[in-house]
Amino acid sequence: MTASADPVSERTVHKTCNICEAMCGLLIDVADNRVVRIRADRDDPFSRGHICPKAMALEQVQEDPDRLRFPVRRTDSGWQRIGWDEAFSRVAARLAELQARHGDDSVATYMGNPAAHNFGTLMYLTALNTAVSTRSKYSASSLDQNPKHAACYFLYGNTLSIPIPDLDRTQFLLLLGANPVVSNGGLFTAPGFAKRIGELKSRGGKFVVVDPRRTETAEIADEHIFIAPGDDALLLAALIYTVFDEELLRENAATSRLAGLPALRDAIRPFAPERVAMRLGMPAPRLRALAREFAAADSAVCYGRFGTCANPYGTLNSWLIEVLNLLTGNLDSVGGAMFATPAADLPGVLRWRGATGNHDSWRTRVRGAPAFNDEQPSACLAEEILTPGQGQVRGLITIAGNPARSAPNSRALEGALAQLDFYVAIDFYINESTRYADVILPPTWSLEHDNYEVIFHLMSVRNTSKYSARVLEPEPGTRHDWQILSELALRILEHKAQRPARALYRCVRALGLVPSPRRVLDWMLRIGSYGDAFRPWRRGLRLRDLEAAPQGVDLGPLRPALDDVLDSGSRTIALDTPVVLAELGRLDAELRDAASANGLRLIGRRQVRRCNSWLGNVQLAAKGGERCDLRMHPEDARARGLEDGARVAVRSASGHVDARLRVSDEMMPGVVSLPHGWGHDVEGVELRVARETPGINCNELTDDSVLEPVVGNAVLNGVPVEVSAIASP
Repeated sequence: MTASADPVSERTVHKTCNICEAMCGLLIDVADNRVVRIRADRDDPFSRGHICPKAMALEQVQEDPDRLRFPVRRTDSGWQRIGWDEAFSRVAARLAELQARHGDDSVATYMGNPAAHNFGTLMYLTALNTAVSTRSKYSASSLDQNPKHAACYFLYGNTLSIPIPDLDRTQFLLLLGANPVVSNGGLFTAPGFAKRIGELKSRGGKFVVVDPRRTETAEIADEHIFIAPGDDALLLAALIYTVFDEELLRENAATSRLAGLPALRDAIRPFAPERVAMRLGMPAPRLRALAREFAAADSAVCYGRFGTCANPYGTLNSWLIEVLNLLTGNLDSVGGAMFATPAADLPGVLRWRGATGNHDSWRTRVRGAPAFNDEQPSACLAEEILTPGQGQVRGLITIAGNPARSAPNSRALEGALAQLDFYVAIDFYINESTRYADVILPPTWSLEHDNYEVIFHLMSVRNTSKYSARVLEPEPGTRHDWQILSELALRILEHKAQRPARALYRCVRALGLVPSPRRVLDWMLRIGSYGDAFRPWRRGLRLRDLEAAPQGVDLGPLRPALDDVLDSGSRTIALDTPVVLAELGRLDAELRDAASANGLRLIGRRQVRRCNSWLGNVQLAAKGGERCDLRMHPEDARARGLEDGARVAVRSASGHVDARLRVSDEMMPGVVSLPHGWGHDVEGVELRVARETPGINCNELTDDSVLEPVVGNAVLNGVPVEVSAIASP
């Protein structure tokens, strides 16, 4: 915190924290254009006073001396500050030149997770993609949640039509591969998750967690079930088998829309609990009892997240979760899995534009991996840069992304980034990826611009709407994300266009005709479910209404909305999608052919003071001693002659790291865990705090050659590793 200021000159600003998905309401006291203190907003209708340590990072990033404010270019003697006009001209000219010589696909784009928390970035990224006009698009989504989007696309027709657990009214929550006590969600926005679970229990509900680690979330569960990484699909299939076998199907409005039920029944037949019990290490009677409990509850919801997505059956896992909710009458029902009704309806806008998603519309050049939702798998980026031929990636634009720490086999990707002909980063840090950039265009920070969480209101456990005004005035001469993206798009189009169109783009830039995010948001609110549809005589939600209610507007609990979101032309929910049923066949074949698993499997780990790789340069992330350790069950440690606190070598097919061992029965035997997002101590990184507490880059161990086959998602969980002692010097 900054020093205390004169109370007379202080003002308090309402803000939504946009570091993670929780959308916690904050009160930020400001004086002399600096933050005095950050507090929880107890009157926020959604977060209800919840706050976590990451909120303090808002000020620490703002004051960070390593944060870039103005463009820089890399020279032989180091980074050199340049003006915005020079930066835009240099970048647009080089990118246009590369595409003119080598084709449009020679320039790639990569978008990182923070972009999803910035309304301006989300809205104007389309302009940049239109200008670049490349199929070489990548994002963190294919390292994370694309299987979930694919399951919803196959079932409901839109990649963003994602059912959310009606957490505040459910009687039974079955959670797989997620740790929302730490993450506050994950395609599931639920601030104060632990408090909400306490409320579930107080109304007589039950909470069951399935995870290879006894996480912070599992600690508050009624029951925790260990499961080996990658076996989630077997558990889910056995539950669905039991629903069919014991006639536990329950009807509601959603089940009346089901099509292809006989094909699903046939495909699920190999997964009787008695057949999969030994592989799961869970008795068949307990599997059947779990299915009965779930189906018999007054309301129930199954939810899975990163652990179920970033494994070899990611799409199948996500699809089976939806199907379990469907068959038990818990989709679009109170207390089950429900769709939010957002004030700014992004899925509706995409539906209107005909951009609801696509699958396998083309294959990658080198490996032939499937494209999904107009993006290629990020695990394929290194080979697309390094492999010569038509379509080779020679130029790169990254937006708020650090693929050198987020992508598998990151050492290979770093080598590829160093080979690019030209690389421009829209980022305000010189990190493990952007150190290879030729030009960096830094945007303003969260406290310096307005924002609206268009994505996470869409995935919220309650319908709310809140507009966050800027807290601080930005430094003169700095630029917001949307200004950088729109200007760069216009400059690129100007370079590519014929003479008359070139003059038009120049005129648009000169006259400032690009609409601001405020105008776009107001338009989305007015055409949304609560808006006036541009009829002034009707009452409806507009931006001015949100500005008059700085703590947000409560729009009520989730409500049945399947008719509004279902994009299938026949208005049905198909359960016989061939590519998904083929995954059940692959699972059956693996169950028949697999020998007993030997060795150790590596999984990741979330930490409450960090957010992926980009929050490592603030003091709050450095507090608390060494947290980048390898967790291992006592039996596995004894079998290898390892002691708690020892330094160990961890090896995989892709690489090796050294780590401090922590022996703990929180781990399932046969499974070890390293946290994600560390590994900052490399040459060229200009992050002083992060380099003092560098940690271990777990993605030196993950394998970019292994992909989930349906959408090409990275497989970051269940990586085979060996662990051995490091001999004392």
